[in-house]
Amino acid sequence: MARFPQSPGARGSLKWIQTAVNVRPASLAKGILPHIKSAANINWLSPLADDEYAEYRDDAFLERIGCMQLGSSLRQFWPSRGPQWDALGQTEKGDILLVEAKAHIGELCSPPTQAKGNARDQIYAALGKTAKACNATPRAAWTDLFYQFGNRLAHLYFLRQEGIPAWLVLVNFVGDVDMQGPVCKREWIAAYHVVQHAMGLGERNPLSKYMIHIYPSIAEFGGN
Repeated sequence: MARFPQSPGARGSLKWIQTAVNVRPASLAKGILPHIKSAANINWLSPLADDEYAEYRDDAFLERIGCMQLGSSLRQFWPSRGPQWDALGQTEKGDILLVEAKAHIGELCSPPTQAKGNARDQIYAALGKTAKACNATPRAAWTDLFYQFGNRLAHLYFLRQEGIPAWLVLVNFVGDVDMQGPVCKREWIAAYHVVQHAMGLGERNPLSKYMIHIYPSIAEFGGN
């Protein structure tokens, strides 16, 4: 099972997402819930202090969100060692929240996939299906450019194709001077414009309505 216990975060996005989920969940939820019709509460599934702040991927990720029936389908779509989610949640309506958290813009610049052989071919095919579903015209292969963003988007596409009401929640923390992070929302928005342009993603595409960008200040979670 792909369960990965974490030490308590000392800095950066690891610290802030752990704090947000375990100490200030209401502050985190207030940015997310207005985007999900009729949802009023979030039950956070990870990273939980009483679960060793564990993060999940592959079959363990599916088990955590209550979708173990999709194990075979996910393995056909994506090879092992898929995305390791910063946080996972579920609303009282059953909406699944896939969370990617960042504290500085450099975290957007992920390296290319290191997969080889059949695994790389499988990833390439999955990203191709996702790009097509988004009506994207990539300027470079998603396996090479902003690969992490691409593979998160691919898993949103996968779950939606399987009839799961999933949302990709991009938690972009503001004010983390220690990490030289953005000091305002506008910096994050500008960075994502670059990402979307390079990936050939329009501002509005068939998956964008299931993507939630929020920009909480670390001051809400005890930061300076």
